[in-house]
Amino acid sequence: MKKIMLAAAAALALTAGMGMAQNVRIGTEGAYPPYNFVNDKGELDGFEIELGNELCKRAELQCTFVKNDWDSIIPNLVSSNYDAIMAGMNISDERKKAIQFSEAYTPPPLSAYAALSPDADIKGVVAAQTNTIQAGYIAESGATLVEFPTGEETIAAVRNGEAEAVFADRDFLAASVNESNGELVWIEGQDKVVVGEGIAIGLRKSDTELKGKFDKAIESMKADGSLNAMIRKWYGEEALIF
Repeated sequence: MKKIMLAAAAALALTAGMGMAQNVRIGTEGAYPPYNFVNDKGELDGFEIELGNELCKRAELQCTFVKNDWDSIIPNLVSSNYDAIMAGMNISDERKKAIQFSEAYTPPPLSAYAALSPDADIKGVVAAQTNTIQAGYIAESGATLVEFPTGEETIAAVRNGEAEAVFADRDFLAASVNESNGELVWIEGQDKVVVGEGIAIGLRKSDTELKGKFDKAIESMKADGSLNAMIRKWYGEEALIF
């Protein structure tokens, strides 16, 4: 009887231990490849989905991803509709007023101008996605900014003549440029513009413990080389790495 009771107690302790993993919901856009997108199976996929799952494994967190439109992604974090953001979000002083960031999981990414001509006027009408660091950059550049809810709409604006150029993350634009058969091209000398401090996890300012767990997991991936390997997997051998 004593052995049975001990075995039952051990099983209960194990079950309790398994149930103690912190549940973390991660908001992502699902429309910004290769960072995050919805694949042919209707599932969230991309660099940040793979990275987020690995970070949660290392941090011993039970994580699920939540798809959310970009323009409300920070308000819904602050409102506790989820606990973190992994959505190609560049660290910026303006965003730091509302949320805090983990350590960066990419170096400062390159932004770029693309257009129908390599000599398009970047001081003319330029499209950018709403509430992005690129939109802020254009607003201060002297150009006329036209904003759209999604990255795909900014590219469409160039194709249909609503804008002379689009300014966005270079890795996001690359697929459209490469697959356009020369229709969409980089603007000469303006295809590697450094904007921001790096892509990171967005968190509520009060969640310092969760930030610490993610920071530790990111540091471990930097230390063992697995983060650089994952960056190269999704962005190619010439991608900026740590």
